[in-house]
Amino acid sequence: MKVRESQPLFWDRTDAGKRLAGMLDKYIGDDVVVFAIPCGGVPIGIQLASKLGADLDIVVPRKITIPSNPEAGYGAVAEDGAIILNEPLVERLGLDEEQIKRQSEQVRNEIARRSSLFRGKLDPPLVQGKTAIICDDGLASGYTMIAAIKSVQRREQARIVVAVPVASETACDLVRPHVYELVCLVTARVYHFAVASFYRNWYDLSDEEVIRRLDGWRKQRTRSK
Repeated sequence: MKVRESQPLFWDRTDAGKRLAGMLDKYIGDDVVVFAIPCGGVPIGIQLASKLGADLDIVVPRKITIPSNPEAGYGAVAEDGAIILNEPLVERLGLDEEQIKRQSEQVRNEIARRSSLFRGKLDPPLVQGKTAIICDDGLASGYTMIAAIKSVQRREQARIVVAVPVASETACDLVRPHVYELVCLVTARVYHFAVASFYRNWYDLSDEEVIRRLDGWRKQRTRSK
């Protein structure tokens, strides 16, 4: 579905995850690991993993925010510390190397904190030879997802699929060449794209809520085995 204006098409992330899972039926029965990007991607990932009977893990990239607009980013840092930059935007913003280095180090510290905090709630699955489905609650620029893809590629998976409820058209164009398949319910071509504008009930998930959801998933998974 393609739209040209922002509109609240999903009630919340759980609703979006359930609807997105319906687009992935062909992966039921495959060897699949779902990688959720915290924090907003975790409710999405739980729905996908539940539908597919798949293992759940996390991958922790983080965007590097624009100093004057913390909601937007000019690049991202991968879980291994690699930096992916939107070079044209960096040039337009006039950011220097020292500023990028300083911000990237702060992002690396946050990645390490989140990885340690959240990964302890999951049993890391074997990924080699399996289909890796990376999910988030949406794609704005796409650079955070590129960072996630680069991290997962080091896990020797068979193929990578990206699945998101909503994305900007430019983000889809950026991400699609890097993956086996990009599954997106809503592609938006709007001037000021914001993932939040496509959700009725949108808020930033706290660390505590992410931990609670991951704990719930692990208990559910244990009972079903």
